[in-house]
Amino acid sequence: MLRMVRLYDMKETVFSGVKPTSIPHIGNYIGALCQWVNLQKDYNCYYCVVDNHAITIPQDPKKLREQTYAITATYLAIGIDPQKSTLFLQSDVAQHTELSWILMTQTKMGELSRMTQFKDKSKKTGSESAGIGLFAYPVLMAADIMLYDSHKVPVGHDQMQHIEFTRLIGRRFNERYGETFVLPQPIIQKIGARIMSLKDPTKKMSKSDDSLMGTIFLTDEDDMIQKKIMRAVTDSTAGITYDAEKKPAVSNLMSIYHHITGDSIKKIEADFEGKGYGDFKKALAEILINHLSPIRAKINDYLKNPKELNRILDEGFQKAYPVAEKKIKQVKDRMGVGR
Repeated sequence: MLRMVRLYDMKETVFSGVKPTSIPHIGNYIGALCQWVNLQKDYNCYYCVVDNHAITIPQDPKKLREQTYAITATYLAIGIDPQKSTLFLQSDVAQHTELSWILMTQTKMGELSRMTQFKDKSKKTGSESAGIGLFAYPVLMAADIMLYDSHKVPVGHDQMQHIEFTRLIGRRFNERYGETFVLPQPIIQKIGARIMSLKDPTKKMSKSDDSLMGTIFLTDEDDMIQKKIMRAVTDSTAGITYDAEKKPAVSNLMSIYHHITGDSIKKIEADFEGKGYGDFKKALAEILINHLSPIRAKINDYLKNPKELNRILDEGFQKAYPVAEKKIKQVKDRMGVGR
């Protein structure tokens, strides 16, 4: 028994989370979510519904709560096991926001102003009109990660800057107050870490895309998946060959095929040698439908049982809270905060 406990304690920790603002799309799934299930085997995993991040922009309260349950259901549907991982709601554990404030005292305005996602999201309203929460949310993200001494964070390519920022703030705190935080490393897919829009392969797939035909959501019905894939843009040159620079559209579709099937790019090229885009799209649509249909069904089943979702979130809170409380006490003690 003692040996089992020691081996468990030796495992490194993984943290990740999704905002409850929309059902995840296949870009989220491939870039991060599909890694989560396998990580449960080798790591202590904390998977969080990050609802505090969602309120950096105004949300409809009813829809926010509905989406909170929908994301919880999605976690379970893709295979997150609450017996192996800690699945919980960010706002239930107040130490996330407490540590965020503490880390803000270690953060410089210039560092936050250079964050790419803030620049992109504030373009619509102008940086002067953007909320403080939107400006400072990388600090909350850093708190989420370091609160549990996370060693690894599965992320999409666009989140790399946030991991670098987290390491910067953690290192600064350690240098000022003594070794306190683990500095996390990202886990990124080598191929297809950034899935692009089906309508514009120069832009990342997004739930806020002007054309939703460019985005496949995990809850899309079979006919919608078929329609979106068949209408996906292709390149001017023929042939199912991978070249992200010269043939970005088909390369994007091949990346999706690769991650859903596990087939290598070379195998995909060989299987479709001499065939046209139409044949390839039909095959990809069928593969996606077969893969996503069971996930969609499980999400819908879980949403019919909110009591079970609440039970799982309650259990996750009971596991996450003592870990978070221990860390926040250590942080405050190092800084001389409190009695």
